[in-house]
Amino acid sequence: MTRELLEETGLVVTAGHLVGSVERPAPDGVFVIYDYECQVRSGVLRAGDDAADAAWVDSATLATLRTAEGLVETLSGWNCLPRT
Repeated sequence: MTRELLEETGLVVTAGHLVGSVERPAPDGVFVIYDYECQVRSGVLRAGDDAADAAWVDSATLATLRTAEGLVETLSGWNCLPRT
């Protein structure tokens, strides 16, 4: 998991506890995505080869971005976003 995160974001992290999981349609069924709390140890955030961009944003900026359907609501429900 931490190797994949490094490849996709440029960040070295220590993985913490599981905060939740979601299911998304896949070409041959369903992807089950497990989301973990992580502590960044080093690196510089960058978009991996399958993303257009990556950035640290505050709540006000997040509200203006196009995100995957249900992402913000799910993260909020898991208490993973700062309260505004």
